[in-house]
Formats: sequence, C-alpha cells, structure tokens
Amino acid sequence: MSFHFQGLPFEPFAPLFALSDAELQAKGFRRMVAGESDTLPCRISLEDVDPGEELLLINYEHQPAHSPYRAKGPIFVSRHGSRFDGHDVPPALRTRLLSLRAYDKDGMIVDADAVDGDKIEPALERLFARDDTAYIHVHYAKRGCFAALVERG
Repeated sequence: MSFHFQGLPFEPFAPLFALSDAELQAKGFRRMVAGESDTLPCRISLEDVDPGEELLLINYEHQPAHSPYRAKGPIFVSRHGSRFDGHDVPPALRTRLLSLRAYDKDGMIVDADAVDGDKIEPALERLFARDDTAYIHVHYAKRGCFAALVERG
C-alpha cells in the first residue's frame, strides 16, 4: 500500500512573518530562532530546521471537522523550504515517537496508534485497512503537536 504525506501550504502563513513580535504575541503566537541543539520540525517542509533559522510557533486548526474531534494546537512553520507532498515518509517523522489518528469521512476517530517513526508504515497499513478510515493525522507523541496529513496514496 502506498501513502501520500502532505505538509501544510506556506501561503496562509506568509503574512504572519511580516508582523512584529508584539503583533504576533497579541495573537498568541511567538517568533523563535532555532538553537544549535534544537530539533524543531517545520509543518510545511516536514523537516527539522537548521540552527539560526527563524520560525513561528502558532496555534493552528489542523482538524476543522464539524465533530467532537475538531482540534487545533501548536505548530512550527518556517519560511524556508518547500511544501512536502510525496509518498516517502518525511524526515521529521522518521526520528520521533508518533501518534496516529485515523478519521472517518465525518471527522470522527475510528482508530489510533502510537509508533516509533521508523516503524510507521505497518501502522499506517493497519489503520488504512479499515474501510471507514478516510485520512490519518500524524502527531508528535511527546508534545502532542500536529505533524502531517496522510492519505491513501
């Protein structure tokens, strides 16, 4: 079975980079710079950013479904790098403990799992084997932040 991983598009976030730190804080967002020992994953490129790179830490609605599972949470976005859109497991997912949440067409969770990123494919296969799984959200398990959307591919 193949999978389709998608990072978020940059365009909705582009105007935020022009805001001052005070304007970002008024929205509950923060501008950050990656340190030497940071491993901060951009949700657009689905890669860890380089030390010294500017990111925004924002609150993002990743599950806009009209269901009890509607959700938003913190994500990092960078202005560098292209949107990940492919069938290979993105680099930032391979090295982390992940939470997988399978949703049906109505935005209801039908199953879930937690796996090491280097073992993601068998878990995705199991979740997509369900007829009622429409898509899967990957979250970074330790902090619970949304990472990426996965669809059958």
